[in-house]
Amino acid sequence: MSVRGPHAERAPGWESLARAALRPRRVAEDPGVLRRLLAFELEGAPYAVPVERVREIVRLRPITPIPRTPPDVRGVISLRGEIVLVIDARQRLQLPQAPPTRSSRIIVVQNDEGRVAGLLVDGVNAVLRVAEDAFRLTPPGEPGAVAALCRCGDRFVSVLDLERMLDVDPDV
Repeated sequence: MSVRGPHAERAPGWESLARAALRPRRVAEDPGVLRRLLAFELEGAPYAVPVERVREIVRLRPITPIPRTPPDVRGVISLRGEIVLVIDARQRLQLPQAPPTRSSRIIVVQNDEGRVAGLLVDGVNAVLRVAEDAFRLTPPGEPGAVAALCRCGDRFVSVLDLERMLDVDPDV
C-alpha cells in the first residue's frame, strides 16, 4: 500500500523519484515551513528519511556478508568502487523478517559525520513535502530509531533517526 492511499495511481519508478528530489522547484518555498522526505515501506508501514541525507537509491545487488557483525548488518556492496555497509532496516527496527523482493531497494544515505551506509528496504514510494507543524518528535532519550512521526494524508509516517539507524556496535 502506498503512503498516498489505496486509490492512488501506481507509484513512479525509483529513478523518477530520485530525479524529482534533485529537481529545483519553480515556486519559491520557505525551507522552514516544508520538509522533504523520501518515503519507503517496511512490513507494509510507511517510513521516511530526510531527502538531503539520501545519496542514491540502488536496486538490490549481491551483498557480501561480514563475519562477526550484528544480525542487522547484512554485509557490504561495492558501489562504483566504494565499499558501502548495508543495514537491514527490518531487522534494525525489530520487524518480522522477509526475503527481499523485486521492489526491494538499498537507500544509500549519509549521516551528520559523513558516514555512508545503505538501508535495505521493502520498496521506495515517493518524495513527500510535509509542513513542519505536521511533525511530532519522540521524547528525548526514547530508545529506538524513530525520531518523529508526521501526518501525511490519513496515515502517520515514521521518520527515522539516521544516527541511530547507522550506529553499528563492532563488539557484538
